[in-house]
Amino acid sequence: MQKFLSLVVLLGTLGSAFAQELQTKANWFNLDYAQDGVRGMSVEKAYNELLKGRKSQKVIVGVVDSGVDIEHEDLKSKIWVNTDEVPGNGVDDDKNGFVDDVNGWDFIGGADGRDVKQEQLESARLMVKYDKFFGEHPKKRKVRKFKNEYNEYQKIKREIAEKKAEAAQYLPMYEGLLKNYQAAQDLLRNELGKKDLTKADVEGIADETADIKVRQAKKYWLYLADQGANEAAIQEGIDHFKGQLNYNYNLDYNARDIVGDNPDKLEYGKYGNNEVIGPNAMHGTHVSGIIAADRHNDLGILGVADNVEIMVVRTVPDGDERDKDVANAIRYAADNGARIINMSFGKPYSPEKKWVDEAVKYAQEKGVLIVAAAGNENEDIDKTNHYPTKQYLSGGEAENWITVGALSYKEGEEMVANFSNYGQHEVDVFAPGVAIYSSVPGSKYEEKQGTSMAAPAVTGVAALIESYFPTLTAAQVKEILLKSVTNLSEEVVKKPGTDDLVKFGTLSVTGGEVNAYNAVKMAIEMTAKQ
Repeated sequence: MQKFLSLVVLLGTLGSAFAQELQTKANWFNLDYAQDGVRGMSVEKAYNELLKGRKSQKVIVGVVDSGVDIEHEDLKSKIWVNTDEVPGNGVDDDKNGFVDDVNGWDFIGGADGRDVKQEQLESARLMVKYDKFFGEHPKKRKVRKFKNEYNEYQKIKREIAEKKAEAAQYLPMYEGLLKNYQAAQDLLRNELGKKDLTKADVEGIADETADIKVRQAKKYWLYLADQGANEAAIQEGIDHFKGQLNYNYNLDYNARDIVGDNPDKLEYGKYGNNEVIGPNAMHGTHVSGIIAADRHNDLGILGVADNVEIMVVRTVPDGDERDKDVANAIRYAADNGARIINMSFGKPYSPEKKWVDEAVKYAQEKGVLIVAAAGNENEDIDKTNHYPTKQYLSGGEAENWITVGALSYKEGEEMVANFSNYGQHEVDVFAPGVAIYSSVPGSKYEEKQGTSMAAPAVTGVAALIESYFPTLTAAQVKEILLKSVTNLSEEVVKKPGTDDLVKFGTLSVTGGEVNAYNAVKMAIEMTAKQ
């Protein structure tokens, strides 16, 4: 049970069907360790002590993600509007190659207005290509000639078989878990006479007077709550495994029929639509709130940056994003005024990485900073592949790129998120990524975790710096962010995914956490010399 419950914790959030019990302070990623007792990024301290009275300029941030709820109460005033485009007239008014791109673009949408929700994983797409290339009984000569490709083919074939078997095993377990959870929940609701249950409510049920079934339900419910599970999290587990079987590893599924493009050509400006919310904007909305949730409307949460606009570039489905779409998304954001691009996604295979590399170089030429999530597989990505990456196929690395790992709100050995990828060369810096309370569709808010949350925290600080110090280049902003970290390199922590103790400095380039207060101080000093 513990093995599959761990996935509930990874996938799960505190569902809106229950009264939300936050794991820590709601705004912890913005707080200061000395002042507030949690190891946030000292954002509020920077605003209160260094930025008062200073003027800022609007900064556009491209969020390459699943889509964003642009009507969310905490984001609607922060969504980029292409003022050169006349909404709904079916004309490319600004001649940028995209018709009616008022708030951004959807690279996984069709011309008829439909949107891709589920997709295959890249391994499945490669499997389809290899099946066709090698055939059922490949000739020995062909295997020898394409030895590397054949070895990858066999590796992928094993991976897919294992993952499909795992999904087929865990799906009924999750479905049974949900059925039992709902039964226990109904008993507790009847006992307490309320719909929304909190842990305190359930703990308060007196065992000596309660019916035996209620006592059993209480014990069961509290056990799952301690594991981080609830109805929403368990349902996410069910959806996850169903998605794997029906879409992610289904070799016959072709989501690209919806888009109607040629997946083997870049076709920039030739496909997609302007519907930027999409069928599941949960991830992108949460990411956007961390960066830009309105700091002045007395609603919800406080985003890191106070003078930004979110350009929505929908690219990431429930499955693996395509290199083609990532490359075009980067180019689109760079062409249309984004100064920073947040990319909270990743995958282990990148067959058209050359397209992404070219787009990253293009963005660098335009002075655009890219911030990417390190990934959630608790792996050393110095040794294992996690794409996209700052390393170019041709050699060298992108100068306009920051890769971010995730920190917890916990202290000591538990400081690093146990799911976070790491790497002394590939991961540049860490930032808060556990129990991050942010916006979700429908003007709601939830806690989520992942390097997907750590990356926008850094993106927000980068946007804050660019906003208040607009003369700084992307290279200078990157330099500031990495040199002004809270140095934690000597802290002893658990290596993610293990109980092995290591120095935090072995997990990233800087051995530190992004610190907005320090970054602003350095920006003040740097601009004073200009």
